[in-house]
Amino acid sequence: MSIMQEMTIGEIEASFDSEWVLVGDPVIDEAHNVVRGKVLHHSKDRDEVYRKGLELRPKRAAFLYLGKPPQGTAIVV
Repeated sequence: MSIMQEMTIGEIEASFDSEWVLVGDPVIDEAHNVVRGKVLHHSKDRDEVYRKGLELRPKRAAFLYLGKPPQGTAIVV
């Protein structure tokens, strides 16, 4: 589902628990954490969010997973 609304990271976390979120024009802090940005798309399906990122081709974006990582998922930082 596409939103295209700017939100703080707190609002994003509260709205999209256990979902993948594509954030456009992310604002980051000194530690490179997303502080706010425009929610371009969200879904429980990671591949759907990645496909939407390829379709939209934002100049700057962050892909976030909000919640406990699904079993068997590797996290790369």
